[in-house]
Amino acid sequence: MKSEDRKAALAAYKERKTVAGIYALLCRPTGQRWAGRAPDIAKIQNRIWFSLRQNGHPHQDLQTAWNAHGAEAFQFEELERIADEELIYVRERMLKQRLLHWCERLPAQAL
Repeated sequence: MKSEDRKAALAAYKERKTVAGIYALLCRPTGQRWAGRAPDIAKIQNRIWFSLRQNGHPHQDLQTAWNAHGAEAFQFEELERIADEELIYVRERMLKQRLLHWCERLPAQAL
């Protein structure tokens, strides 16, 4: 890759818009659900799957279910996208509120 192409790609990456949101994980065999919030909903599934495959996810119940049933037993679900908010603290407060809402509605454990 040429230097100019690399700089253009880096600039485009930095300027991209991220969408925050709420997601859920379902273990089909047990029916257990976990819900979480993410500043970039498009990338959170890869991050979670990676930590689970490495046996390094901080939520022990989720890691135990993953180890017992494997990746095929899990379903990732995007529940809600949060409206674009430039102020980070406002976005974080909205994410916390919506996560509590979804944990009660599903019911699910918060991640």
